[in-house]
Amino acid sequence: MNKFIVFSFLLVTSLFSFQSYAAEGDAYDFSWLDPDKEVFVLQNRKFRKAGRLHATGGFGFTTSGAFVDAKAFQGRVGYFIKEEFGVEFLYSKNSGEENSTATSVRNPGGPGSFPFRRIVDNYMGAMFLWSPFYNKINTFNKIIYMDWILGIGFAKLEETNNRNEITSSGGDTSLTTESHTGLMWDIGAKFYITERWDIRIDLTSVNYKAMEAKTVGAEEILYSNYDLTVALGITF
Repeated sequence: MNKFIVFSFLLVTSLFSFQSYAAEGDAYDFSWLDPDKEVFVLQNRKFRKAGRLHATGGFGFTTSGAFVDAKAFQGRVGYFIKEEFGVEFLYSKNSGEENSTATSVRNPGGPGSFPFRRIVDNYMGAMFLWSPFYNKINTFNKIIYMDWILGIGFAKLEETNNRNEITSSGGDTSLTTESHTGLMWDIGAKFYITERWDIRIDLTSVNYKAMEAKTVGAEEILYSNYDLTVALGITF
C-alpha cells in the first residue's frame, strides 16, 4: 500500500512538472514569497545566430582506430535559419599512419599476423543543426556564453586500407583506396569570445559500411571514424 501511495505521488508530481518550462521572456509569479515582486527567468541570449552565416577552421585528432594515429584539419560553413535550427557543410582533410600497436602485432606475431587498418584520407558532407541549449558560465567574475550544437547528416568518405595484405597473407602489400557514403553526426560546444569570434569544440563521427578483410565469407559491416577538433570561428 505504501508503495502504491509513493508511486501515485511521483506520477502526479511528474505530470504537473511536465506542464511547466522556462522560455525567453517568461515571468514567474512568486506571490507566495513577496506579492509586490516578479522574478524573471534569466533566459535571454546575448549572442544571436538566427539569420547569420558562420565559418570555422580547426585542427584535431582521430579517436578511433586501434592501429592508426591520425590528425584532422576541418573547415565548416553554416547558416542558422532560426535561433535553434541551421545547416552546415563540412570538409575534413585527414592524415594518418600505422602506430606502435600495429607494429607490435606485425613483429612478434610471426608469419600471418597482419593488423587490418583503414586510414581516412578525407570526408565531406552536410548536416542539419539543432541548437536548443545554451549556457552562461561565471568564471573569475567573467561570464562566458556558450551554445550546444547537435548535427546530423550525410557524408562521403575516402579511405585507404591494406585489405590485399590480409587476403593474400602478406604476399600483396599494395594499398586499396575506397569511397563510402555514410551517416554523419556531430556534438559541438561553441564558446563566444566576442559577438563575431568564438572557439568551437566538436566531436564528429562518420558511420559507414565496408567489406571485411577476409578471404572467405567477407561481408559488409559497420565502421566508424571519430574526430575531436578545436576550431576558431567567425560569424557574419
